[in-house]
Parts: sequence; structure tokens; C-alpha cells
Amino acid sequence: MKKYLFVAMFVTAFATQAQDNAEFQNETIEFIKLTGAGAAFENAIAQIGTMVSAENKEAYTKEASGTLEGLYTKMAELYMAEFTRDEVKKLIAFYNTDLGKKLAEKQLGLTQKAMAYGQTWGMEVQGIAQKYN
Repeated sequence: MKKYLFVAMFVTAFATQAQDNAEFQNETIEFIKLTGAGAAFENAIAQIGTMVSAENKEAYTKEASGTLEGLYTKMAELYMAEFTRDEVKKLIAFYNTDLGKKLAEKQLGLTQKAMAYGQTWGMEVQGIAQKYN
């Protein structure tokens, strides 16, 4: 009898943890979408889709959009390894503020410009290194 009770408790604990993990994953995916990543992915699908013929556009869009769930799941795993559930909830709260929405809207453009600055800087430093070669 004790053995059955122990197994039942273990199964219940495991199921509860799995449910908590699924909720944490869903919250993390919500956070990722709030950051503007969702819009960026949808824009990428649309941009890549310009190569698709008009008669195949709908099928392409449906299939390409279907890949997003797997991408979000993988990205959620990355964030879940770095942030606690409480931290993700706080990030969601922030991204639902006016300032958070503004950051999400501007983030992609800022990141692209910053990457360009970084590339220019890297070339400058490479030139400096070549002087001392």
C-alpha cells in the first residue's frame, strides 16, 4: 500500500511540475512576443515570401507561420535558463507599459543600427591592429 501511495504522490508531483513548466514556457513565449520578436518574425516571413508566386503565397504563409511555434519553444528554453518565472512575469509587466511598448517598437531598429556601428568600429580596430603587425 505504501508503495502505491508513494507512486501516486510521485506521479502527482511530476504532473504538477510539468504543468508549472508549461505555464512558465507559455509566459516566456508571451514575453518574447511582447519584445517585438513576433512582429519581426512575421515581417521576415512576409519579406522572404516576396519570392513566392501569388498562387502559392497563402500555402507558403501558412506553412512558414507554422514553424514559429517551434522557434518560440526553443527561444523560450533559452530565456527560461536565464530568467526565473517571477522575473519573466516582471518583464511581461514592463513590456505592457507605455515605455515597454516603445522599447519593443524601437528595439529592432536600434539593434540593427548598433550592429552597423559595431561593424564599423571592428574594422577601425582591425586597421589599428594592422598598424602594429
